[in-house]
Amino acid sequence: MEDFVDQPLLKKQYYHENCPGCKVDQAKELEKDVTFRNLFNIWIVVLCSTLPIASLFPYLYFMVKDFHIAETEEDISSYAGYVGSAYMLGRALTSILWGMVADRYGRKPAVIAGIISVVIFNTLFGLCKSFWMAVLMRFALGGLNGLLGPMKAYSSEIFREEYQALGLSTVAAAWGVGLVFGPALGGYLAQPVQKYPNIFLKGSFWDKFPYSLPSFIISAMALVVAISCIWLPETLHNHKVSTNKIESLVNETNEADKNKMIQKDESLLRNWPLMSSIIVYCVFGIHDIAFTEIFSLWTVSPRRLDGLNFETNDVGNILVASGIVIIIFQLGIYQSVQKICGPIVLARIAGVLSIPVLQSFPFMTMLSGFTLYISTCSAAILTNLFIEIICTGLFILQNKAVDQHQRGVANGICITTMSACKVIGPTAGGAILTWSQKRMHASFLPGPHVVFFGLNVVEGIALLLTFKPFLTERKSPL
Repeated sequence: MEDFVDQPLLKKQYYHENCPGCKVDQAKELEKDVTFRNLFNIWIVVLCSTLPIASLFPYLYFMVKDFHIAETEEDISSYAGYVGSAYMLGRALTSILWGMVADRYGRKPAVIAGIISVVIFNTLFGLCKSFWMAVLMRFALGGLNGLLGPMKAYSSEIFREEYQALGLSTVAAAWGVGLVFGPALGGYLAQPVQKYPNIFLKGSFWDKFPYSLPSFIISAMALVVAISCIWLPETLHNHKVSTNKIESLVNETNEADKNKMIQKDESLLRNWPLMSSIIVYCVFGIHDIAFTEIFSLWTVSPRRLDGLNFETNDVGNILVASGIVIIIFQLGIYQSVQKICGPIVLARIAGVLSIPVLQSFPFMTMLSGFTLYISTCSAAILTNLFIEIICTGLFILQNKAVDQHQRGVANGICITTMSACKVIGPTAGGAILTWSQKRMHASFLPGPHVVFFGLNVVEGIALLLTFKPFLTERKSPL
């Protein structure tokens, strides 16, 4: 009887000895504070999943040029867009399947399988010598790397309810840092023979495969993370049938709950708080991935095409600075600000502020030297920070819109639709950048002005969709 005095009866009844999810729930009841280990687990898993997504963008222009598939220099951006979109196309086709795997077999198996795919296919991408091989490797990497959806569900389950915003902001922070540090690694480490001739000799392996080093570094990190995930706690419940009378009574209640769950599963696509947040996220996603690719391609483009003629190291420096700011804000400030104004209001503020910042980029071609570098760096930092604030708010809404038994599939639907939309982003972004570079002397929105104006149009549409009656929030508790 002492056990029942120490803890409320109903809570004690629901703790099953051999259920990993119950063990996590017990730990949450006893642990009042957020543990660093849980935050670190989320951080490293999401980071190693995200690093390969955009790590190629700083050197993709030169990689496609080396494939000798583009007829003119202006056409390089279009082919680069196809390579960038292949990853998202693969992920769009398999994310729901990975969500079902996570809901049935657990978050942990889905996460480990996704990290192993990074190790294999990201390594192979660095060894590509042809355009179609590069497209195929990126497609396979996207199709088999299905861990983002399960990790979004995991981050909302591993913490107590009052800390779920911090868990999801950690996902968004790691995602954002991966999207900026990945290109930074690509910028620093691609073509090492040219950049570091004293270390990497001409005629060596690194000269034959000039874009393999960033892929190898990221894959090595992913291998270490895959091994560490052996000790990752599982949050999915897997109760065994018990003959205990008290538990039998609870199980009878659970059977009724399961029937309700089935009905909820059947109506998952009619869950408007979930679907509206996914749609808004997808529209923002088109903008985000297009900006990530366009920024890297535009900054390394020659001055005669109204680019900035930056070196890949310059792009890397800017993105590293962006990543540091994102880490500081997301892990140190976001939760406090979000509690004051809420995730959606904060996302709207970020969306409004990002529009003038984004439109300032094409005017930077009028600058030079240190002024150009500081202006570009400041605008890029603000834009990337605003992207992560918006994504975090929508992550919170999506995971609050469903119960635990639905989160894997719900996040799978989110990743599928978002990936399908992000197929559009790099392809359209690369094509529009190519088109803009062929109309440098147009009277209306010449050169890159039309590119950033187009990005702002997408941003404005997404911003309007964050208002009622389109975007709604689930009010009932999880």
